[in-house]
Amino acid sequence: MERKKNLRHFRDLEVYGRSFDAAMSIFQMTKAFPQEERYSLVDQIRRSSRSVCSNLAESWRKRRYLGVFKNKITDSMMEASETQCWLEFSWACNYIEKSVFNEFDNEYEQIIAMLNSMELNAEKFCF
Repeated sequence: MERKKNLRHFRDLEVYGRSFDAAMSIFQMTKAFPQEERYSLVDQIRRSSRSVCSNLAESWRKRRYLGVFKNKITDSMMEASETQCWLEFSWACNYIEKSVFNEFDNEYEQIIAMLNSMELNAEKFCF
């Protein structure tokens, strides 16, 4: 599980760092996508990838309320899954190689597993 002894900030969470790094990698990668995808695929994948860590940050500030904390963690998992879907479209449209898709898909599977663990063990994060 993810809980460390001295977690004081959402940035101390490994899952936050991994989701932030993945979103930044997606940002860089999508700069090379065709111009006609600018307001559809590019905007969608950037938004959903950024929402994984932003929902996690929001959940951290809601730790006083177990239900709200869990809800925001669930939102984070949903955004990670949405990002996986947009990545699959990126691969299907030949904007990324299969190996790049697999790397991101695997990373998001691990992020989702970490978030799921946080949700299942929410009492350890909340006060």
